[in-house]
Amino acid sequence: MGKFSIKDLEHLSGIKAHTLRIWEKRYQLFEPERTKTNIRYYTDEDLKKLLNVTMLSNHGTKISKIVKMGDQELREAAKNVSLEGAENQHRIDELIVPMLSFNELEFNLLYEKNLEELGTEKTLTEVIYPFLQKVGALWLSNEVEPTQEHFVSSLIRQKLSVAIDQLPAPKRKAKKVVLFLPEGEYHELALLFFSYMYKKRGVQTFYFGQSVPLSNIVQFSEEIEVDWALTYSLIHSEDKVVEIVSELSQIKAKKIFYVNKNYPDLADKLEENSVEIIFDYHFALDLAK
Repeated sequence: MGKFSIKDLEHLSGIKAHTLRIWEKRYQLFEPERTKTNIRYYTDEDLKKLLNVTMLSNHGTKISKIVKMGDQELREAAKNVSLEGAENQHRIDELIVPMLSFNELEFNLLYEKNLEELGTEKTLTEVIYPFLQKVGALWLSNEVEPTQEHFVSSLIRQKLSVAIDQLPAPKRKAKKVVLFLPEGEYHELALLFFSYMYKKRGVQTFYFGQSVPLSNIVQFSEEIEVDWALTYSLIHSEDKVVEIVSELSQIKAKKIFYVNKNYPDLADKLEENSVEIIFDYHFALDLAK
């Protein structure tokens, strides 16, 4: 069972601690427990409840009405928010709790529920991918422990690998893409996501994975003609990324793409070469058409 401070609830829900204290005092929204040293803390169930409350509050339901709902009614109301984006936000938020409490069974149940209701592709694109982005933001702001990030990343890696294996093999004359991460980069979940989406669209995918020396990719590209190569880095400094992107032009491919999420001015610091900087994964997926 997780133990959360009111600051933890603030960061995970987006509701200010001051507002949470008012809700708690005025509406008895929570009944926090206390440690042996009399420090107040909140449980997994409190966090789940707050995420449902936040969902309804953000979409127009007054808090005075929300607090009159029983737990089951609250859960149903949150799930039945009519806007599709809001519904998916609820699905994303649901995954936070099992991540924080290292609850593999609950994570798997939620994942399977999403598969049943949305199908594999929508689950990955509309739930898992934005969930990973949220986890990344929480990790960078120190709201998620490295062990929690590693735990949920491992679970998602398993799901993606299974989903990829279940897809049919592309045709021999299909477009070809090579996917890899530069040396020193190990955050491969987005790369696995690309691998699934490309294979689903019939692209022949050569997946090299984490921390690959560029010389290996260059050698491969001299033997196998590919339509495009794609890579990114989440941890390298901007100067290092400039160096990486500048060297990517050694790859023999019709097109070379670097997915840039961290440095909006990156293109301005690069000398002209054959590498295209892209910012949106939808653009990368459009290459498969």
